[in-house]
Amino acid sequence: MDNKNSILLVDPEFDPNTAEDCDLLLKITPDSLSYAIIDKNSKQLKAVYDEQECTDVPQTLSRRLKNDSYLGLPFKEVKAAVHTENSINIPNELFNAQELNQYAKFFTEEQSANLYTRPFNVFGFTSIFTLQQFTEDMLTGSLNNYKLYAQNASVLTLAAQNSNQALVLDFTAASFNVAYTQNGQLIFQHYYQTDHAEEFNYYLLLIISQLNINTSNTQVYLSGIIDQENTYYKCIQKYFSNIHFNLPFAGEIDQKILDDMPAHYYSSLLALDLCE
Repeated sequence: MDNKNSILLVDPEFDPNTAEDCDLLLKITPDSLSYAIIDKNSKQLKAVYDEQECTDVPQTLSRRLKNDSYLGLPFKEVKAAVHTENSINIPNELFNAQELNQYAKFFTEEQSANLYTRPFNVFGFTSIFTLQQFTEDMLTGSLNNYKLYAQNASVLTLAAQNSNQALVLDFTAASFNVAYTQNGQLIFQHYYQTDHAEEFNYYLLLIISQLNINTSNTQVYLSGIIDQENTYYKCIQKYFSNIHFNLPFAGEIDQKILDDMPAHYYSSLLALDLCE
């Protein structure tokens, strides 16, 4: 425990010398930082770290990369989902891998010189994104053999598990990602920062109205920092009756270190394990 907003759960039997058999999942949002370590041989979740309400995420990331002994281990593979304002999704029929630079003109934030792509073939598009130079330099200088994803990779992976009409909401302490699907097709995906329940209620009503969502027929799946006593949850209850917590994928890995925690807190983090 580093501060009141962070938690570290570690399997007491985790041997750092087995890191070469483990994958690291790293999720960086504008206000949180979390990671998970999974032993791919034993299929066990060995560690989870989560820090919410970060006032300076790049500084928090820098501190953890320098001081967290687990992040310095030689992992088999690293998957990092990083928030960036420079991210667009191009339908596969329009995507041209030979002309990536033409997409950069749509980016508005200061960016690194590198463009990254990740296909989401289940939804028929390719995500193109860049990172802030400072963040990219930190990751490159500290992590080996890593794959980069835009922050929405987690919520898109969760949304892809639902073939019906579904609204997927993934929360941090001060923001949420949303994806809406119909019959296996992605209709809408966006990221919002929220300071209080009234603001969240406004965004939720806006989403319902703009997308013409039939609230009685829509399944809502929640993950991240939310529970049934949360004011955001009570907002959702006003409009939807079919509400579920998006639990980590049952049977994929042994998650006993989460037994004393709300398991849905880490569903989107662990969903990175399914990203290609």
